[in-house]
Amino acid sequence: MEPGILGVIANPASGKDIRRLIAHAAVVSDAAKRGILRRLLIGAAAAGARRVHYLPGPHRLVEDALDGLDLPLEAEALPVDFTGSALDTRSAARLLRERGAAAVVVLGGDGTCRAAAAAWPGLPILPLSTGTNNVFPVACEPTVAGLAAGLVAAGRVPLDDAASRCPRIHVEVEGEPPDLALVDAALVNDRFAGARAVWKPAELTAVLLLRSDPAVTGLAAIGGMLGLPVPEGGALAIDLGEPGRVVRVPLAPGLVVPVAVRGHRPVPFGEPVEWCGPGILALDGERERRLLPGQRARLVAFPDGPLVLEPGRILARAAEAGLFIEVPCGAAHAD
Repeated sequence: MEPGILGVIANPASGKDIRRLIAHAAVVSDAAKRGILRRLLIGAAAAGARRVHYLPGPHRLVEDALDGLDLPLEAEALPVDFTGSALDTRSAARLLRERGAAAVVVLGGDGTCRAAAAAWPGLPILPLSTGTNNVFPVACEPTVAGLAAGLVAAGRVPLDDAASRCPRIHVEVEGEPPDLALVDAALVNDRFAGARAVWKPAELTAVLLLRSDPAVTGLAAIGGMLGLPVPEGGALAIDLGEPGRVVRVPLAPGLVVPVAVRGHRPVPFGEPVEWCGPGILALDGERERRLLPGQRARLVAFPDGPLVLEPGRILARAAEAGLFIEVPCGAAHAD
């Protein structure tokens, strides 16, 4: 069987937003991303991947990562007109979907993963953390991630044994195209998207969470610090603002702030939540859509989001099948 396509989308802008100025987030440099990609591609080739299609750009992240490596990989740049925006990620994901990519590794944060999933809702994604708020991406040594993604791309571990489907928030704004979120959605009491990042708690009106975790930064930490789990089979809605119970939340790296919480409730899959403008709709921690006065946004959580590849699960299946065992030439086989 001919190996399938391994897609690689590395966002050059991830890990570089305003939260380096207003908080203390670390910068993820291009050099660091090239190192991550280098180890990733070495692992993928060792696992049997042979075709890599990637998002190109003036930063030459993948090209430079491949430079000097003697790998049995056929690397092809996707025909994306670089804009330096989330449109690049969306275009790359759309092309990979058309080409039938078996697995896609995405380097970025929550926003980059969201952009890829918006273009390919059933995306078979292995998300690697190189962003600011990394609730959706996983922290995994790139060599191991490359081995896992390569095994799936080569067809050596079936996708059914490699991934789990995650939930999504379907977002509809009156008179505008639909959108989605993979971690959280929020209504921000402001008129401008500005620098896009969400870091002022007084501006938050409401959040809808698919993840609630006290050990992350961002809006998902609000539910986590309150000790509120996301209900099985749904999402968690939280109303914010005074008067309310105050909880301290790591809203960004190096930024711990008080957030006033008025109330909360579970929201089953399929049940809509409606917010009304004016305000800014933030999706996965980034201000995305402006709501005009009286304009409504309808948000519905569903269980049918992207397929998230799980490196530990993939490598365990491969080890059980003996895929890493090599028989020396001329060695006798036991009967």
